[in-house]
Amino acid sequence: MQGEEKGGHLLHNLLLFGRLLRRLGLDVTPARMVDLVHALEHVNVGNRDDFYFTLRSLLVHRHEDLALFDRAFELFWKRRSDIESELGEITTEQAREVLAAPPGTTTAEEGDPEEDDIEQLVLEITKTYSQRERLRQKDFGDLTPEETEDVRRLIQELAWKLGQRRTRRFRPGRGARPDLRRSLRRNLRYGGEILVLPRRRRKRQPRPLVVIADVSGSMERYTQLLLLFVHSLSAELTQHVEAFVFSTRLTRITHQLRSGNVERALHDVSHSVHDWSGGTRIGEAIRTFNFRWGRRVLNRGAVVLLISDGWDRGDPELLGQEVARLQRTCYRLIWLNPLLGSQRYEPLTRGLQAALPYVDDFLPVHNLASLEELAEHLAQLSGQRDRRRTIRTEGSAFIGR
Repeated sequence: MQGEEKGGHLLHNLLLFGRLLRRLGLDVTPARMVDLVHALEHVNVGNRDDFYFTLRSLLVHRHEDLALFDRAFELFWKRRSDIESELGEITTEQAREVLAAPPGTTTAEEGDPEEDDIEQLVLEITKTYSQRERLRQKDFGDLTPEETEDVRRLIQELAWKLGQRRTRRFRPGRGARPDLRRSLRRNLRYGGEILVLPRRRRKRQPRPLVVIADVSGSMERYTQLLLLFVHSLSAELTQHVEAFVFSTRLTRITHQLRSGNVERALHDVSHSVHDWSGGTRIGEAIRTFNFRWGRRVLNRGAVVLLISDGWDRGDPELLGQEVARLQRTCYRLIWLNPLLGSQRYEPLTRGLQAALPYVDDFLPVHNLASLEELAEHLAQLSGQRDRRRTIRTEGSAFIGR
């Protein structure tokens, strides 16, 4: 009987949550709530992650609703933290009865405290969601101290996934090549005759990622948040990330960023870089990377993120030569420029003009939205190297993909 009481309590909260999502504009129908009830019978609802992903997969059907759902889930179930471990007896008629009304109506009596709670949550979620959307589009260099703290938290929530590459190793599977060793071992059991011919296919692994970030004086407005972005990459992708920073010289910071505490990691980075906020010599820094670190970290089809605004005090010819060398030795070279977020910006410096013919992707990195787009771009990198193209315009070179 106790299980049935718990099940009724959880069902009641599920129906309230479905009503909340409908008020927020999500397409939550009675049929989907019934499917959710059936699905939760096979899920350990005491595990918050299992419970969350079950609700999200069945109640969210548009990508643009994911952030709104996450905020609603966080606030609603935070106030109802006692997610039960047993569903008990749940009837589909209950779900249909409560959710059959059109959006904006309710089966509860007017003035019901729970309805007031839903209205309050709708206002709170809408307000915070609008604030988040505003922060997504705001340039990192224009953030107030309070907004910077909010953006720091949002950057740490970003999910990173690298495109995969085919390795030279094989694994059992439906591949084109026969697995002769397994064939021999298996068929020896049957008197030596070949009865089954197992196949094998190549293993796939995430591509290594190498980050080379500019921490010179001209990048000072962006340095803190971009280093936090690099730390989130390192924390999410663990052993697949190598990180370097430069101003007038190159410094490896991979070890410092592997600290689980973000404040400690950024503190260690700032104390290990002796030319912080100095001048910029991009060509010399990349030459140091190419000759000292290239062979060690660019194997296995690495993707390189070069983060800089392109203001360079060094030799433009040297910069072009070293960027060309870097592109030849990596799978893909992506230049991230925070100034590219401005509609009035044009890459007219001599250094950028010399380097851009050898850059595969020239992308902005000035706000949260640009970081989200970068995450999608990295996840979609194909297994085969794309044909590298350079779009030239009237004597200048610019990558427009």
